[in-house]
Amino acid sequence: MSSRAGSGRRAVRMEDAMDWKRTGNRRGMELKTVPVCGNKIRCEAGEREEVLDFPMLQFPALSGTGMVRHCFTTRLGGVSQGIFSTLNLSFIRGDDPEAVTENYRRVAQALDVDFMRIVCSDQTHTTNVRTVTEADAGKGLTRPKDYTDVDGLITNVPGLTLATFYADCVPLYFVDPVHRAIGLSHSGWRGTAARMGQVTLKAMKEQYGTDAEDVICAIGPSICQDCYEVSVDVAEVFWREFPNREAEILEEKGNGKYQLNLWKANEIVLLEAGVQPGRLSVTDICTCCNPEFLFSHRASHGKRGNLGAFLSLIPEV
Repeated sequence: MSSRAGSGRRAVRMEDAMDWKRTGNRRGMELKTVPVCGNKIRCEAGEREEVLDFPMLQFPALSGTGMVRHCFTTRLGGVSQGIFSTLNLSFIRGDDPEAVTENYRRVAQALDVDFMRIVCSDQTHTTNVRTVTEADAGKGLTRPKDYTDVDGLITNVPGLTLATFYADCVPLYFVDPVHRAIGLSHSGWRGTAARMGQVTLKAMKEQYGTDAEDVICAIGPSICQDCYEVSVDVAEVFWREFPNREAEILEEKGNGKYQLNLWKANEIVLLEAGVQPGRLSVTDICTCCNPEFLFSHRASHGKRGNLGAFLSLIPEV
């Protein structure tokens, strides 16, 4: 695995990428910090809860709908230790389960969503999309999942919070303001080549009548093209799936190696599926370039936790 963060062609460090105007015609993300309750602290009056600053990344375009709560987490603000420090959201990588649960509690508090109604994916690089109902509340967090191989989640149930997980792959957010439905999908190179964004929009249309032209979409932080070296067999998949667009997605480096642009590939997928350019936000925050802020499988050689994307419909008053 290679990292080419130093070349500086496309990668933008987090502190620079917060100002989305720097990225030309892209709409970037904002870093929002909110107070959350942490550990109890002993003081002269007895015990009090420590108040901590909790950072999370958000898309202004999604927040601006007024109908969702959402975020993409950083690795900051949690209680995990070592390679998982501090906001690891994976129960299956060897972290202390109590620490992971506390990390989820902090995310829920920061987003002002119900911890008991978070619903988690079961990611295996498929294009399977699950329709989430009230019966799924808590699955993957407070109770076991009764499904497997689910990389996308959709719902129209207010108050349920969809959760998917990352450490270099691409998070895709979908908000349908007409039918009040949402979707959240995980798209690695396999999912991107299989057009996970299009598959998610199709599922939303089948379940809720969603028209892609109405949907507000966002492509979140992932590994950038500079950092994502792939072999020729992966490049060949994208040549087949994106005919006449390969120059926008792949850069040949020689010796059978290529640099792959997952952001651009997913942008092409969503636009070809009918999403309007003015309703699509694309960040350029690279997970691999920012190991002090974000978990990256490639930068850490697999010794890492998981970041999370969260999306929830706000109940109508």
